[in-house]
Amino acid sequence: MPSAGLIVLFVVALVVVIIVLVTVGNVFNLWLQAFSAGADISLFDLIGMKLRKVDARAIVTAKISMVQAGLPVETNQLQAHYMSGGHVLNVAKAMIAAHRANIELPWDQATAIDLAGRDVLEAVQTSVNPRVIDVPNAASGRQTHEGVAKDGIQLRVKARVTVRTNMRQLVSGAGEETIVARVGEGIVAAIGSADTYKHVLEQPDMISKTVLAKGLDAGTAFQILSIDIADMDVSENIGARLQTAQAEAAKQLAQAEAEKRRALAVAQEQENKALAQFNRAKVIEAEAQVPMAMAEAFRQGNLGIMDYYRMKNMQADTQMRESIGGSNATGSGTDNRPSGT
Repeated sequence: MPSAGLIVLFVVALVVVIIVLVTVGNVFNLWLQAFSAGADISLFDLIGMKLRKVDARAIVTAKISMVQAGLPVETNQLQAHYMSGGHVLNVAKAMIAAHRANIELPWDQATAIDLAGRDVLEAVQTSVNPRVIDVPNAASGRQTHEGVAKDGIQLRVKARVTVRTNMRQLVSGAGEETIVARVGEGIVAAIGSADTYKHVLEQPDMISKTVLAKGLDAGTAFQILSIDIADMDVSENIGARLQTAQAEAAKQLAQAEAEKRRALAVAQEQENKALAQFNRAKVIEAEAQVPMAMAEAFRQGNLGIMDYYRMKNMQADTQMRESIGGSNATGSGTDNRPSGT
């Protein structure tokens, strides 16, 4: 009878053989498919993919497609890109499309674009069939770009930009949002440089030529082919509105200055009145002291009774002259009574 060790060894060998057969059976169809297509993928490569948890079907499909299209690629390159998180089938389709469109797209560049998070197949398709971008973008919530000519008239413009992918700058170049922003800025600047809005309405292509001349696609992942004005409307007279607002502000400023001067005049008048009252009070106070001074002069003998009467006579004469002079000045033209009456 065989020993227990031989039985264990036989069982282990049998298990290994069964595992190998099951594994080979799982990849045999793929190997046969690759062999019949001349894709040069060995059975051991397929088994290794299974062990490394690589999608063997995707690798086989991608290599068969590229070999059939005449694009040489190594199986290790496909596996490395898959294990790096790339989309192998998408890259293969993109390279085949670029090859048929006579666009130079090396494997390293295609995988770099894919790993950068960009859709390399869409980029190739955009290179073959240029894409149209609306400016402004509807997703921004704006319908048009507004520009004001030198005569103050505002124009609303909507444009369409035709672009194709610049494969050399696709990895590090700016995206569609940058193109939309730059073209919008160029439209506003082109309208603002026009002497009158009529020139822009007569020659809408002046906007396109001005914007294209600025090289707005520099540093972006696209190449601008054309800029076409899709719609243009006359909005409002911004210049007149600003002048009206300016005039209203100037009027309010003038009114404020006038009110300030009036308030100063009123304050000065009130100060003058107060000063007059103050001076009048001082005069009254001084007059009130005269009788006391005269009484003191009588007591001390500095003023005699005859001096007092002469002073009173002088005062009476002065009042009479003032009354006569005043009546002649104010009533000489209106008093028609006979003299002596």
